[in-house]
Amino acid sequence: MLVGRVLRIFRRYADGCLSLARPGGPLLSAGGQTHGRLDRIALVRNRLHVEGWSAAPRIGLRQGRHTVWTRPELARPGSDWRGFALDVPFEPGPFTILAEGKGHDGETDFAGFGARRVAWRRGLLFLPYLLAIAGLAPVIWRWKRHGDLGAREVVKERLYLTDTTPAVDMDSSALFGPVPPAGSAAAVLVMPVYNAFATLTEALERIATLSGPDWQLIVIEDASTDPQVRPWLRDWAASHPDHVTLLENDANLGFIATVNRGLTVAQGLAPDLPVVLVNSDVLVPEGWLPRLLAPLADPDVASVTPWSNDAEIFTVPAICARHDLPAGLGDALDRAARSLRPQPAVHAPTGVGFCMVLGPRFLRAHPQLDTAFGRGYGEETDWCQKARALGGVHLCATDLFVEHRGGQSFGSADKVRLLERNGAEIRRRYPRYDAEVQDFIRADPLAAARLALGLSWAALSAGDAVPVYLAHAMGGGAEHWLRGQIAQRLASGGAAVVLRVGQGRRWRIELHAPQGITQGLTEDLALVEALIARLPRRRVIYSCGVGDRDALELPGLLLRLAGHDGPDPQPVEVMIHDFFPVSPSYTLLGADGVWHGLPLPGTAAGDNPAHVYERPGGARVALADWQAAWGALMAAAARVTVFSDNSRQLVAQTYPQAEQSLIVRPHPLPAPPPRIAPGQPADGVPVLAALGNIGAQKGAAVLQALSRDLARSGQARLVVIGHIDPDYALAAPARVHGSYELRDLPGLVARYGVSAWLIPSVWPETFSFTTHEALATGLPVIAFDLGAQGDAVARAVAAGAPGAVLPMTDPPRLDPADLLAVLEARRPPAPTRNTVLETDPG
Repeated sequence: MLVGRVLRIFRRYADGCLSLARPGGPLLSAGGQTHGRLDRIALVRNRLHVEGWSAAPRIGLRQGRHTVWTRPELARPGSDWRGFALDVPFEPGPFTILAEGKGHDGETDFAGFGARRVAWRRGLLFLPYLLAIAGLAPVIWRWKRHGDLGAREVVKERLYLTDTTPAVDMDSSALFGPVPPAGSAAAVLVMPVYNAFATLTEALERIATLSGPDWQLIVIEDASTDPQVRPWLRDWAASHPDHVTLLENDANLGFIATVNRGLTVAQGLAPDLPVVLVNSDVLVPEGWLPRLLAPLADPDVASVTPWSNDAEIFTVPAICARHDLPAGLGDALDRAARSLRPQPAVHAPTGVGFCMVLGPRFLRAHPQLDTAFGRGYGEETDWCQKARALGGVHLCATDLFVEHRGGQSFGSADKVRLLERNGAEIRRRYPRYDAEVQDFIRADPLAAARLALGLSWAALSAGDAVPVYLAHAMGGGAEHWLRGQIAQRLASGGAAVVLRVGQGRRWRIELHAPQGITQGLTEDLALVEALIARLPRRRVIYSCGVGDRDALELPGLLLRLAGHDGPDPQPVEVMIHDFFPVSPSYTLLGADGVWHGLPLPGTAAGDNPAHVYERPGGARVALADWQAAWGALMAAAARVTVFSDNSRQLVAQTYPQAEQSLIVRPHPLPAPPPRIAPGQPADGVPVLAALGNIGAQKGAAVLQALSRDLARSGQARLVVIGHIDPDYALAAPARVHGSYELRDLPGLVARYGVSAWLIPSVWPETFSFTTHEALATGLPVIAFDLGAQGDAVARAVAAGAPGAVLPMTDPPRLDPADLLAVLEARRPPAPTRNTVLETDPG
């Protein structure tokens, strides 16, 4: 048993780790002409990925019995080729790329990856797998010996039994660290100017009025083509004689040469002062200069860059995702930034030159930008790398936000050309630089401060309350619903926040914005509450808390996050995606894994030990106390949403005080699979497919028993389109396909010859996306007569759809004869409906 489980987990591990690649080749039309090229062929996480370019308007990938099509969209500079990418479930062996349209019709065969090569490479992963288990031994001990759920999630992530977490630990000092002493506010500012008159006037007026008393500004006018610029600059400089020096280039020199002229004058004017490079499309806020200069109190600091809406790795709310700001928002974000604390230990790989202060010691060593970078882009990166070689570090002024209008000095075509050319030069000079930047982006050591300011951005940008969802990390239907809610929010330009539980760290905070996702991990509840408090208007929504370390705390925490302990409470809502608010056994199954009726205190079902909760440290919580804690949240909720009539009855009977707040709202299927013709198995033996990831409550034991029955009889074959819990083994010839996406279903039905879908779930599901997706294909669907899944199949069958609901047995079992009768349209007599409100089955 143990050996089998280790091997089954290894298959999941290998699927997660295995990565193969091979070169592509030209794509040929039927006449032999080249219409494109396949650049990449890769096997990643059990999916085949191909990427390439083609002049054909339609590209397909044929593998086995199925073809998937796409339309190339990404334009290739200087060519009529357009980029395309396809990924499909991996199937060993060759594949064909098809092209249609514009005279490029044709087929090109590629070798793909053979089964023997894949098996060999998977075998090579077995030793790393054993080493991973050995390295996890202390974590496994904490999980098994002490019930540490966080340790459990670490094990699952490291062994690829669940999705890995891209977020990193947050440094709470970004919010709670010491306030640094005020430093010098004296500096010389250098601003090159070329056109962009509308922004220039506001940028200079802000510098003049918002920089304090101790600054000098050198403006270099680089022969702008706009005739307004130079005369206006002369008048403006004359009105600020004590602070401004105006230089005028006789001919356009470009950005770098113009900045260098300003640097020369600046160092002659005040050689011991720092120099701030500031673009003419930058709008500084009140009191900006002292905050930008403060980190220079450390002589090892070579540069400091503020947060901005367009500052690459210093961009808020999402890293490297520029965006424009409406009027006034930049100043409001800076006011929010002032509450953040500096993070001097976070060293960035570079500064960003839109608004960057250069330390005097490093300026003396490198007083000019390198003119090899032509008219601009990459020159500040080069300077920063040279400063790093001298021991200099580059920091973010985390308590300062500066708006950057961006891209005013170069046209987009010029910018693309310069970025390509100068980026190649940076890679030649500093081969490790790109990898360092990518490491910084992945790790995001500024995540806490970026998230804090991003939450302020969300609050200031929203015209309504920002939704804050408490969610688990287990995927499934609740996650499907949540992603849909977030997508709707983003489509309207808003943002959403997810507080996620059930991982290696207790909390993961995610800010979903149109620009991207910013997220971080923490064990610090005070940090969580401080971050959420940056949303003055918020809707706190319970989606699912299964997997939390101490779930009895969740109802009170949600009420606190909504401000129900203060003078300005915010709305609270509850979503019943499972029955965790009813019982710690969120599926309502007993300790034997069987449905015994609704667990209420004092009933036979409620007395089952599965409904007793054990807190960290071993304290046991009776069902009555559990329901009292969650009942406070249910009573306070403005709305309790259930997704089926069956769930409404169960929740109303448990919490009569919430009955008036209950709303039944079945989920829509935003992208249901198409109707699919039944598969054609090669030998004519029917194939029954269980759809989804199958754990104990989803019927893993039912499938294990069924696979053994079918192995003996040979009447049908079984395949799981998804994964099955490694605790359960299917008897050959049953197969487990692994991960899938809905768009894969037509190809998978064809590949395996699927005749019907099985929904073997043994708990009263609250909606069951999988059941509705299976029904949408038009294939027969078979489920137990239980919960929302049984109701959905019963309604479909009553309306003429193929399939059946079968009686729930004890223990739950699917009889092959009953299944074959359904396939042959000889359905057994309709069972008597089980009552889901039964509290004592006797």
